[in-house]
Amino acid sequence: MKLPRKKSSNSSSQSRSKPSSSGGKGPSHISRRPFVAVTFAMTVDGKITTKNYSPIDFTSREDKMHLLRQRSLGDAVLIGHSTLKHDNVRLGLPQGELREARIARGQTPCPLRVIVSNEGRIDPDLKLFQSDISPIVIFSTTRMPVRYQKLLRQKATLHLSDARSVDLTWMLEQLRREYKIRSVACEGGAKLFRALLAEDLVDQLNLTIAPFLFGGATAPTLTGLSKDFFPRSIKCSLTDMRTVGEECFLTYRIKHRR
Repeated sequence: MKLPRKKSSNSSSQSRSKPSSSGGKGPSHISRRPFVAVTFAMTVDGKITTKNYSPIDFTSREDKMHLLRQRSLGDAVLIGHSTLKHDNVRLGLPQGELREARIARGQTPCPLRVIVSNEGRIDPDLKLFQSDISPIVIFSTTRMPVRYQKLLRQKATLHLSDARSVDLTWMLEQLRREYKIRSVACEGGAKLFRALLAEDLVDQLNLTIAPFLFGGATAPTLTGLSKDFFPRSIKCSLTDMRTVGEECFLTYRIKHRR
């Protein structure tokens, strides 16, 4: 696999190409966009965090390794701005086996790091920007204040559209076309996951169930806090299940609309 293009004085410029109207449907959708696998951990009652969205350590060391293994499989790792802000992660991989396996598969040592944000008010001092383990790409809109644009262009490649929100289909097609990304490991959050599901852009869900109950109507579930139903049910097919200690690790394939 080719390395993602490196930053230069021009590579951090904005991309304002018109979003494509084609979707990720049917057997040929992977030729237009990457395969998207989303990884989450949740409590027995379906909560992925607390009502305050504060980082909380409710899963085991095995689950944390599971997340790293899933991250290591992607050509790119994708995260929403809110989740990045709350978790403040670098989205890298530890030295050793996971990086070596990627290199053996023809991938870069660490996946391309991709942030999606509609408003673009991303703190340039987040940990992610303090490491150069892999290039960073930001998909946002022209709602991003000019001050943030200037600061973030020094650290990442920006793709800004004129729409109110990022067209996720177009974003994935750009990753496939411009960066040669064939697989994306998405790490949330819930709003991004719901938006991807709504556009039929998720192929696989990796779900860890941890032995806790949080309760509370204001603690988000996998698909956030929205009270709205999806226009139609989304069918999942269980392809793998294993238990380690008191946790259950599930893998689902998401069945696409026809």
